[in-house]
Amino acid sequence: MENYLLDWANLLLRWVHVITAIAWVGSSFYFVFLDSSLTPPEDEDLKKQGVSGELWAVHGGGFYHPVKFAVSPPELPKHLHWFYWESYSTWLSGFALFTLSYLWSAGTYLIDKSRMDWAPPAAIGAALAFLVVFWLLYDGICRIFGQKKNGDAIVGGLVLVLVCIASWLACHLFAGRAAFLLVGAMIATSMSANVFFWIIPGQRTVVRQIRTGQNVDPIHGKRGKQRSVHNTYFTLPVIFAMLSNHYSFTWSHPQNWLVLIIMMFAGAAIRQFFVMRHGYKLGRNPNPLPYALVGVVALVGAIVWMRPAPVPAPAPVAAAKPATVAAPAASSASTASQAAPAAAAPAAAGGGSDFAAVQTVLEQRCYLCHGAQVQMKNMRLDSPALVKQHAQAVYQQAVVQKLMPMNNATQMTDAERALIGRWFQDGAKVP
Repeated sequence: MENYLLDWANLLLRWVHVITAIAWVGSSFYFVFLDSSLTPPEDEDLKKQGVSGELWAVHGGGFYHPVKFAVSPPELPKHLHWFYWESYSTWLSGFALFTLSYLWSAGTYLIDKSRMDWAPPAAIGAALAFLVVFWLLYDGICRIFGQKKNGDAIVGGLVLVLVCIASWLACHLFAGRAAFLLVGAMIATSMSANVFFWIIPGQRTVVRQIRTGQNVDPIHGKRGKQRSVHNTYFTLPVIFAMLSNHYSFTWSHPQNWLVLIIMMFAGAAIRQFFVMRHGYKLGRNPNPLPYALVGVVALVGAIVWMRPAPVPAPAPVAAAKPATVAAPAASSASTASQAAPAAAAPAAAGGGSDFAAVQTVLEQRCYLCHGAQVQMKNMRLDSPALVKQHAQAVYQQAVVQKLMPMNNATQMTDAERALIGRWFQDGAKVP
């Protein structure tokens, strides 16, 4: 019953998280587009009111005419729409989902003993520290360098270095799947913190100054805009990190930290293209196509670099012997083949964690899709080194979730799953 309720909680939280994330990303992308597409007003009355930019758009059978005031409008309306619950709801639902999926079962999903053999409380504390420490360092970089000459470039470079360090650390401390998600959650936490600590407080200050008749300090708008721009560049890297848990060939790669960095860099570069393309159409900046090309080159480079190893040529087959001699051998081989799964069961029942027994199970149940001839999901398990590399994924998919083999097509038994589970819990040791 507990697992049943946890599955429902996971499904509903994931549903809410995706919905709120769509709302947040959608509004963020729209306002970035709006700022990039505004043109100086032509109407003299709008100029007198302090309008710095306007846009005419058509959508859903109607015409829209949004305008932007340089610092503040002459007066504020009674109803002013705020954009912040999209961000807060996304973070709250995401953190709840992360807690339910990873922190609640830290020993299964957060910890990979072949990387770091530590107690679940310590791993949970370290994971939470990633969220907090990254925000503090990122915020400090923005405070110190953000308003200086070439501040945007300096902040961008330092944040890139910070993300690379965090990605390397996460992938060496946690299970690969959890590490990717943790880096995404780390960046997403800073995005929501930008809204909570900077963007909304700055806007509230401006509103208060307008309503009390004070002179509006433009620094609040500048800081809010800076953090908002950071958020839009963070978006595609975060989305990749969140989607990567479905593709084990990314987070189970031996250099998974480098895979994560390359993919996030490609996402940020491609996002730069979309941010600048509107200004390019208006003649405000050069053609941003090179940014998109850099992102695509990074993606293609990752695909080529991570391609599966060539399948070795099959060993030569010995000449067939006369049927009268071969019959007993064939019978013996058939008997051995049929006995192999059964041989694994006693090992499981006895509580052993011998890799040879695990390898026998993998040969019988997994090589069909993850062997020399076929590597589904770019995963190959026909050598001790490869099994070690993919141990976390094998454990999660075959033992915890029982999703593999697909539809249990090769009839893996519960005893065999238990054998793999004990082997993994003992440290996933291979010869």
